[in-house]
Amino acid sequence: MFIAKYKKIFLSLSIILVVISLIFIFTFSLKPGIDFKGGALLEVSYSALRPEISLIENRVKTLDIGQALIQPTGDKGYLVKTRDLSQAEHESLFQAASIDGKYPAEEKSFTSIGPSVGNELARKAIFSIIAVIIAIILFITYAFRKVSLPVASWKYGVITVITLLHDIIIPTGIFALLAHYTGAEVDTLFVLALLTILGLSVHDKIVVFDRIRENLREDNDNKKKDFSETVGTSTGQTIVRSINITLTIIFVLVPLYLFGPETTKNFSLILTIGLFFGIYSSLFFASPLLIWVEEWQAKSKKK
Repeated sequence: MFIAKYKKIFLSLSIILVVISLIFIFTFSLKPGIDFKGGALLEVSYSALRPEISLIENRVKTLDIGQALIQPTGDKGYLVKTRDLSQAEHESLFQAASIDGKYPAEEKSFTSIGPSVGNELARKAIFSIIAVIIAIILFITYAFRKVSLPVASWKYGVITVITLLHDIIIPTGIFALLAHYTGAEVDTLFVLALLTILGLSVHDKIVVFDRIRENLREDNDNKKKDFSETVGTSTGQTIVRSINITLTIIFVLVPLYLFGPETTKNFSLILTIGLFFGIYSSLFFASPLLIWVEEWQAKSKKK
């Protein structure tokens, strides 16, 4: 199977992608949205012509509300992000966005989150990701408890977590690069996208590992193949199924990104990227890594 034959190429490619993504993350950093740092988000939609963004920026500058980020949404709307606002400041901001009634506007939504709530959400988001990773290790260790040779069951769990980190680091790095140029911010939907990637990606890896487990039992009984050949054959047996399932989900996410509301675009984009690299890692990173671990163990025993 070519996966076993070219495992060094696949492993090297994954490592390069992760390193580049980490460079993007640390170079451009991730900007927390109002969900995590607190602030206000106003969405307005105009019934007729939408004013130029410069007009709104000039009007907002006259208000004593600090820096504001204004982004177009759809064909006739704007998103205005500011610090946490009082009721009076909220009304003044809406009047500024409608240019004091010169451009009839409708307030589609207004969200205000205090800094303490934002910090609490950030802590819960980090805890959720850590808890999911720990739960995955424990579950896979238990599920593969009867598979002890040639690779111990707990190593399947560790390999899964390594590949899952691969699956979330790469889309996060791509998002950091895009955010540097578009001003996109990390919000709760971004965290939800990462958690969804973890869930769907671990499903793919369990399917691959389960096929390896079943083939190992058969090969051990009949003494047919070595470990790398078994892993390669098992991965080949799951390729079509894994790709079809992932593409089905991506086919739903692409229209959501193209035609959905502005607030869900980043969610659908990150989820699409994460699913793509998730299926890649299940087939071309997790399996080669498993083979590499077995070969490293064999070399260690000989020494």
